[in-house]
Amino acid sequence: MTSRHAPTSGFQVVHSWPHDPEAFTQGLVYREGRLYESTGIHGESEVREVELETGRVLRGHALAWEHFGEGLALLGGRLYQLTWQSHVGFIYDAETFQEVGRFSYSTDGWGLTDDGSSLILSDGTSTLRFLDPATFQVRRTVTVTDGSAEVWQLNELEYVNGEVYANVWKRDVIARIDPATGHVTGWIDLTGLLRPEDQSGNEDVLNGIAYDAANDRLLVTGKRWPKLFQIRVVPR
Repeated sequence: MTSRHAPTSGFQVVHSWPHDPEAFTQGLVYREGRLYESTGIHGESEVREVELETGRVLRGHALAWEHFGEGLALLGGRLYQLTWQSHVGFIYDAETFQEVGRFSYSTDGWGLTDDGSSLILSDGTSTLRFLDPATFQVRRTVTVTDGSAEVWQLNELEYVNGEVYANVWKRDVIARIDPATGHVTGWIDLTGLLRPEDQSGNEDVLNGIAYDAANDRLLVTGKRWPKLFQIRVVPR
């Protein structure tokens, strides 16, 4: 268990919407009124545009069976989708969903976001890699730490107001990370977000963070969760 030297905040649910309970959510992005999602599982992996209010899939692009979809980022009009262990990422035109390129990386693919100039990749370890979006070369890395302890199993990522927010696999928390140093500046404890009465028993772990910068909305969900939530971070 990671020691938590950074302060922990709680949450309030502002709103909730339906979410596809069959979607094994791996990546979540909200830009200019559009919600994009990457889903996993061999034979079920897709990149999608989803209607926020209903959870309805507006359009999608399926991956070949051998690829297990993972993190998703949108930069410069292009969607970048990771795969888990194929060591290949896919690039799509965000308007058409047509594949326009591929890129490779040597590690597992877990989470992906961007800071406006670099793609930021997690691979299930404590390392974040900052990639050049043109060449996909690693510009730099940081090790994520809380105090002196490394924080492992970093998963889905989102860049929020100068910080990297990260799901930690199998834990109901989001780490807030200083991208310059890798230091955890705070934790958001989301224990109890999906209430028992909303569960079917098919749900998997918390995973999926999107930020609507235009309206300052933080959106979160989980793998095969029937709801997607807007939350507000509050003191605990």
